[in-house]
Amino acid sequence: MVGRSIAGESGTIPHLTGLMPCRILAALFSQPPGKQSERMSPSQSSVDENPLIDIRGLVFSRGGRRLFDGIDLSVRRGEVVAIMGPSGTGKTTLLRLIGGQLRAQSGEVRVAGESVGDLRRRALYRLRRRMGVLFQSGALFTDMTCFDNVAFPLREHTDLPETLIRSIVLMKLQAVGLRGARDLYPAELSGGMARRVSLARALALDPELMLYDEPFAGQDPISMGALMQVIRQLNDALGLTSIIVSHDVDETLSIADRAYVISEGQVVESGTPEALRSSQSDWVKQFIQALPDGPVPFHYRAPSMADDLGMGRS
Repeated sequence: MVGRSIAGESGTIPHLTGLMPCRILAALFSQPPGKQSERMSPSQSSVDENPLIDIRGLVFSRGGRRLFDGIDLSVRRGEVVAIMGPSGTGKTTLLRLIGGQLRAQSGEVRVAGESVGDLRRRALYRLRRRMGVLFQSGALFTDMTCFDNVAFPLREHTDLPETLIRSIVLMKLQAVGLRGARDLYPAELSGGMARRVSLARALALDPELMLYDEPFAGQDPISMGALMQVIRQLNDALGLTSIIVSHDVDETLSIADRAYVISEGQVVESGTPEALRSSQSDWVKQFIQALPDGPVPFHYRAPSMADDLGMGRS
């Protein structure tokens, strides 16, 4: 990503001061004192028609329940793609299949041209270094400060000096609005703040692919708006690719290029946000418009209440 710019025509793009690639930072910091770096030209956001992620005929079951029954899905380079659907439809599981935490029982998951299910451990770890993941739970190390949580992947996977790591970490925390909380521990953070620190950590190594698992959960409206802008601008400024799993329909569709709606192991519908909002599918209408009645049941499958209470027995 060296050579891509975060500078706009009138200066730095808002909220992106913490998103400059580590390698660009390293080059800037290594210049002799007094030497001015050349200003990089504004980035041109574009979508590559070649898919970064290509899923074909995916079948996966868990606990006797089939989550995916032969689904096809693709994400082109440079896109922000939303994966939406009711709870329990396997959205987070899909991210784990992309990251190689789980293996497909049938079909194929390809990332950057590589079949994830066929990779050996070392090759899989190498592929994962090109990914950033915002976990649904945040997954911060509870015995580390916010600063050390964000610094962890830099210390683990690079040989950068501590002075440069400090600058990068402060910039990442600045990007999510929490530079002032760098000395706090996860137990001292609200749920929304912890999620934002986790996002800063996911951005630490300047990944090619970002996987967001419920990024807006627990955020107040102001923080949510800022995160939406960061996710969109991150893609446009650095030419990255993002997959967002979320139940926040309006917020997610406002920054997504395309979206997939999944349920009962199938892709119910896919397309641009505008196409989904104008869909004539009763299922999509119920989900997008948050209607209480429709084809999606509220109750998880279970025996009748009478049978469970023993009232149906003679």
